[in-house]
Amino acid sequence: MALHLQQYLAKHSEHNVSFVDLQQSNLPPVQAAWPSVDKAPAEHKDLAKTMFEAQAFILVSPEYNGSYSPAMKNLLDHFPKQLHKPFGLVTASPGAFGGLRASQQLQLLVGGLLGLLSPVMLVTPFVDKKFDADGSLIDLTFQASIDTFVTEFLWLVDKVTK
Repeated sequence: MALHLQQYLAKHSEHNVSFVDLQQSNLPPVQAAWPSVDKAPAEHKDLAKTMFEAQAFILVSPEYNGSYSPAMKNLLDHFPKQLHKPFGLVTASPGAFGGLRASQQLQLLVGGLLGLLSPVMLVTPFVDKKFDADGSLIDLTFQASIDTFVTEFLWLVDKVTK
């Protein structure tokens, strides 16, 4: 899902899209927020630069026990509030609800971060039947949902950042 969105945004928008792979970030459990790039540990300065320079975020999470990824929460807790930054929410699950409960929890998280939530979320049921391992869409009927999500998210980003 995340790979597909990254590729889609690169093709269909003029925005610079960065991808943070939490499996590669190797973040320690949060002890304190890093208020600037300079305050981040040397091994995480590139990540801190990405986070501080981002004008908006799309959070993509599978559902874990009715909530979002604990690794994502750990990532976001390493940085200060994201005041007035737009957030798009994407959840995915191999089940029929597509991470709906995770999307509800993510809404609370974005509010706690003081972010601005895009009104259209992308909840993705049966994700294993919609995308292949490379992020290619194999269920073309889902394209309309992706288009709507991206259109509304980019509308919010453009209104807030211009």
